[in-house]
Amino acid sequence: MNEATNNQILLTSRPVGTPTSNNFAIITSSIPQPNDNQLLIRTLYLSVDPYMRGRMNNQESYIPPFQLNEVLTGGVIGEVIETKSSDFQVGDVVLGHLGWQNYSVADANQVKKIDADLAPITTALGVLGMPGMTAYFGLLDIGQPQEGETVVISGAAGAVGMLVGQLAKMKGARVVGIAGSDEKIRYLIEELGFDTAINYKTTSNIQLELAKACPNGVDIYFDNVGGTISDAVLSLITQGARIPICGQISLYNSEKQDVGPRIQVQLLRKMATMKGFLVGQYTDRYEEGMTQMAQWIKEGKIKYSENIVEGLENAPKAFLGLFSGDNTGKQLVKVADC
Repeated sequence: MNEATNNQILLTSRPVGTPTSNNFAIITSSIPQPNDNQLLIRTLYLSVDPYMRGRMNNQESYIPPFQLNEVLTGGVIGEVIETKSSDFQVGDVVLGHLGWQNYSVADANQVKKIDADLAPITTALGVLGMPGMTAYFGLLDIGQPQEGETVVISGAAGAVGMLVGQLAKMKGARVVGIAGSDEKIRYLIEELGFDTAINYKTTSNIQLELAKACPNGVDIYFDNVGGTISDAVLSLITQGARIPICGQISLYNSEKQDVGPRIQVQLLRKMATMKGFLVGQYTDRYEEGMTQMAQWIKEGKIKYSENIVEGLENAPKAFLGLFSGDNTGKQLVKVADC
């Protein structure tokens, strides 16, 4: 160990609207010590994800809120540097839900080993982790794309959206992405094979652009953003359309209740299915998803992108960047070298 102390990032106040750096603080503490059947883990990479914004509010949800003046937690890749469990050795690289800090102590049953031969270790937080499984099960289990159908994806250049588009293309669908910069639009079309994509930030009439891009309507809408973009897409759904609701990032920083079009009549007339889902519902099928996604990566059928910021102290900045569209693909923070 080179560090004599453990740097930690805390949530010190609950955001009102869009979070700022003032909601976070960095403190130092002593390096924790493992007890029986525990591991001391040195953080290598940590994940920043949009769902964390909801945990910053003091309200009931599908996952408990962060507590003030306590270490933030999320997906972490780390190296075992001390073990009191016969199941792990020093040097093992593991994945777990751990703290935003240099060192964590975890029970042996709270983490799992990462197979570095399967793919680069960072993929355990991205294409072979929560985002990849979200795309895989959300599209294939709920969306059920068929050849020739039109699939629209909002937040298409994010960690989930870019994978959804590629999976839909593999199923023979026509894929339309919605993203927020010309560079992202270029990447979706030229690198990932989307049929077309729309820059919602520069389009004066997204309803019109969507109608042009989807002349036969929208059979599947993979919703990552909610808000007015989703209103526009939902007006174009076809008979029997499927709408997996993955996220609503455009609304996460809203200070008052969102008011939008009432869509029940549209769903009824089109006999459409809208379903919210959490990737945790599919935990018992993760092995299936990971094995298949890993195979597609090896075959060159799936590409992925990672945006890596260096330094634990920059984790809050990386998190805030999610809401201004700074990242293409999975947003990670590199804390230490392996």
